[in-house]
Amino acid sequence: MKLSSTTWSLGQRSRTELVLIGAVVAWMGLLVLLPIYGIVKEVVHYGVSTCLASLLEPAARHAFLLTFWLTLGAVTVNTVLGIVLALVLVRQEFRGKLLLDGLIDLPFAVSPVVAGFMFITLFGPHGWIGSLFEARDIKILYAFPGMLIATLFVTFPFVVREVVPVLREFGRDQDEAAFVLGATRWQTFWRVTVPSIRWGLIYGVTLTIARAIGEFGAVLVVSGAIINKTQTATLLVHQRFTDFEYQGAFAAAIALALISFVTLIGMQCIQRRKR
Repeated sequence: MKLSSTTWSLGQRSRTELVLIGAVVAWMGLLVLLPIYGIVKEVVHYGVSTCLASLLEPAARHAFLLTFWLTLGAVTVNTVLGIVLALVLVRQEFRGKLLLDGLIDLPFAVSPVVAGFMFITLFGPHGWIGSLFEARDIKILYAFPGMLIATLFVTFPFVVREVVPVLREFGRDQDEAAFVLGATRWQTFWRVTVPSIRWGLIYGVTLTIARAIGEFGAVLVVSGAIINKTQTATLLVHQRFTDFEYQGAFAAAIALALISFVTLIGMQCIQRRKR
């Protein structure tokens, strides 16, 4: 009797798990797969060759190239500053540390559009900082520097939040052992600290890349979306869709989706390697 009850319980649990898995797959399909299918269907409808031709137009090439440089700049700056800030948060004690730790997540809480208006207030011609640059004829808003600042803001937390837990788990024993053996701080950082945080660092960089590529709101506000000047790939999709150039909009959208897909696959490979 006990055996039958146990067998029924296992079978019931198995059916429950299958229902839950099916529900999750169906929900993910509704949110992710159906929109992708819709984009692919539209690309096929307008013709693959026509869509590819729209991606080779000067405006499209400039938009994707600008997105590349913004992403590269955001990854470079936020990787360096993220590592430094993570080391400070984990290994230093000072007043205001809790406040600083909380402020790191501010880009998650603030809307990108609101962040864009914040930068207009700061770097506009009559802003606190912008007036200083304006007097020296240095353009921040509606130019690459303003777009880079906005991208840096929205991607800032990722490296920090991925490296901090790894540093806490790693501790300071190996660093102190390296000091005892005569290593300098710089040697210890490159030969001990960096190898210990490499998987968290790579994961944070991957998230930064994905976020920088897909940024829209903050960059839209500070750039003005000027064609062939300050228009990124996401702004290109928006402009072409609003101008009823659907083949160009869907072509750019599918290109961005493929880039994001490759980035996510890379992230999953990193997670598997980390395990």
